Amino acid sequence: MESIIILSILTLTLGLILGYAAIRFRVKGNPLVDQIDAILPQTQCGQCDFPGCRPYAEALAKGEAQINQCPPGGQEGVDALAELLNVETLSLDAEHGETKPDHVVYIDEELCIGCTLCIQACPVDAIVGASKVMTTVIAEECTGCDLCIPVCPVDCIYVRETEPTLLTFVPKLPVGAHA
Repeated sequence: MESIIILSILTLTLGLILGYAAIRFRVKGNPLVDQIDAILPQTQCGQCDFPGCRPYAEALAKGEAQINQCPPGGQEGVDALAELLNVETLSLDAEHGETKPDHVVYIDEELCIGCTLCIQACPVDAIVGASKVMTTVIAEECTGCDLCIPVCPVDCIYVRETEPTLLTFVPKLPVGAHA
């Protein structure tokens, strides 16, 4: 009976130590993926053939994708990725789209029929509304991915270029300065 109690206490103690070690020394993902993801523009547009910026970053870290597949990041993004990954820079691949000026979309509420197709297409939930009622875009949340435009059956979604303001201006920082 004493041996069962001793083994139980020993097992419990070792289990607690292993549990603590698993939490304390856990590796939280690939730090290279985080660095790549910090360079990407976070538009979640899918133009790179991946469902968002994080999956593209993971593919880049594994060597399963090219650094020149992100049109929203432009040539500057390609160059920053090349420097980070220590590979030769490439020209932006036109097959994935072209770099566009910073913009957001807006919905002409007079023409909108409330079909909600744009809401379903928005990867960042920047469009709000409900079926058969007015739909609108939260401009601060819109990444300019344009995924809502082709699904609109009445063509009431338009592009509006954004001008940097004191609140939205982001200076160009060297790679590694992003935190």
